[in-house]
Amino acid sequence: NSLTHQRNNLLRKSIAQCGGNLHIQLKTMISVAKFKSFIEVLDYFKDEEFCKKYVEQQRWKGTITCPHCGNTHNIGITKRGYKCYNPECLKKFSVLVGTVMEDTKIKLRYWFAAFYILSSEKRGKSSYQLAKDLGLTQKSAWHLSHRIRKMLEQRAPEKIKLLAQSDETFVGGKNKNRHKDKKVKNSQGRSFKDKTPVLGILEPGEVSQIRTIAIPDTSAATLQPLLEANIEKGAILMTDEWTGYCNAHTAFDHKFVDHSAKQYVDGNVSCNGVENFWSHFKRGINGIYYHVSRKHLQRYCDEYSYRFNSRDLTSCERFEHIMGKVEGRLTWKTLVHG
Repeated sequence: NSLTHQRNNLLRKSIAQCGGNLHIQLKTMISVAKFKSFIEVLDYFKDEEFCKKYVEQQRWKGTITCPHCGNTHNIGITKRGYKCYNPECLKKFSVLVGTVMEDTKIKLRYWFAAFYILSSEKRGKSSYQLAKDLGLTQKSAWHLSHRIRKMLEQRAPEKIKLLAQSDETFVGGKNKNRHKDKKVKNSQGRSFKDKTPVLGILEPGEVSQIRTIAIPDTSAATLQPLLEANIEKGAILMTDEWTGYCNAHTAFDHKFVDHSAKQYVDGNVSCNGVENFWSHFKRGINGIYYHVSRKHLQRYCDEYSYRFNSRDLTSCERFEHIMGKVEGRLTWKTLVHG
């Protein structure tokens, strides 16, 4: 503590001498290459100061940057963090400002454990179980989980260039599992009354990549713009016989299999890749979360898509990759009220 105090005093003098034009370089290198469980994560990140240094390393990549104005040259150290000396800013900040962890009352080591758990558990982790594992309330664990799912969303992905598979699934209950007075009439099959459709677009390859989008319906008017936004025109698109793809030939080399005639493969044409993802997705939803509301479904889609797309990474590599995606907030008010 005394060394830190002396260092801070020296930095303040330096700032005063050079008129605030001080460029601070971070030199701490923290490695997580040996993590094998979330217990080891907790053991390694023992105190908050060490956790903050790791966030600085992963977020700023060596140079402290003001999250308010982007300034990197006029930064000073304060008791609780940093201060920007840019005349147009002059704001104080910490490394957590502008991240999913901003204003959190949960210890950072618990955040890191949650990163590790939600990115490694193949089927997902319910907020009730996460609350028990970390000693939190269910409400806190639920908010924490959704903030992490917010981190896992795909941000401005490139269009698929050569080959894509597309299919839809429906998330919701089944009438046969409901009590007699809770059954919904005409809700089976592709009905949207009590189920929400999800569009999946998969790029086959050595490590296939999936994109999932919660949609209001499966009409051609809904599907066609999404396909064109995610796939290059002229690419090969493989689907089933659903009429929502009736206009796909106008933008793509459209090939399909007829599931109604029990045709699942036609030469090299199939939707088996995206249906493989649906099997993991539906088992996770049904077995872990039981019920997912339409309001929050997209974030659950992002969670499962991220784990599927990063399946060739080790748990440690995935953990470090997630730490590079901490930008952006999801407040309780936004989460609950939209």
